[in-house]
Amino acid sequence: MNFIRSLLHMLWMIITVIPWALLVVIVAPFASQKLVYKLCSGWLRHAVNSGQLILGIRNRVTGFENLPKGERDPAVLLVKHQSTWETFTMVAIMPHPLAFVFKKELLYIPFFGWAMGRLDMIHIDRSRRTEAFTRVVQQGRELLAKGVWVIMFPEGTRIPRGEKGRYQSGGARLAIECGAPVIPVAVTSAKCWPRKAFIKKPGIVDISIGPAIPSKGRKPTELMREAEEWIEAEMVRLDPEAYPSGQAKLYTKAKPE
Repeated sequence: MNFIRSLLHMLWMIITVIPWALLVVIVAPFASQKLVYKLCSGWLRHAVNSGQLILGIRNRVTGFENLPKGERDPAVLLVKHQSTWETFTMVAIMPHPLAFVFKKELLYIPFFGWAMGRLDMIHIDRSRRTEAFTRVVQQGRELLAKGVWVIMFPEGTRIPRGEKGRYQSGGARLAIECGAPVIPVAVTSAKCWPRKAFIKKPGIVDISIGPAIPSKGRKPTELMREAEEWIEAEMVRLDPEAYPSGQAKLYTKAKPE
């Protein structure tokens, strides 16, 4: 049954992404970024809704009270990355427009990448690290000033369930440069949508939004370490079956009070 569900969902995504992407590509040169984002976020919400209907995946979100309240209040979201699911979901649930920081190779994905290229996102060349970070800061500052929140996956890639990648300090550096708080987010999507897996399983994905961490006067490594400790401790709390007891003990102790 899960195979059939997964196949139907994949086919539905393919069928819907083509006309959506073509519409975005055609409309983008003549439309405002607000309208283009609305079109793109609409399809991503559709992706989440179809995942709920066809795959049986449900989101359980906590911590909305930790998000900045003002229309122009900035935020840098640092999100645990286990699957494609949170890429769709974060846009669907957040009260502000989001700008992802992602590698430029994603722009070449047929249809989906073409549409994403029409948005004010921050796409970087990872082979040119200094130039890439300068671009992130420059664009990030402009977007944050408009009330667009920047979202980054600090581990850089999708991480298997129960594992931890190497956290990069780029998100913390951006937050410090722009004077924005860091918002850590834990996501247990791999319970239902494992990394690089075709077959998905029904279930609940927990999305926990942590307390804002001020960036003023902080060092990037220190700020990122605090975000990392919160995220990983929260992952253990939300999905204890995925972590060995020793690792659970480590991150439970590391979690800030």
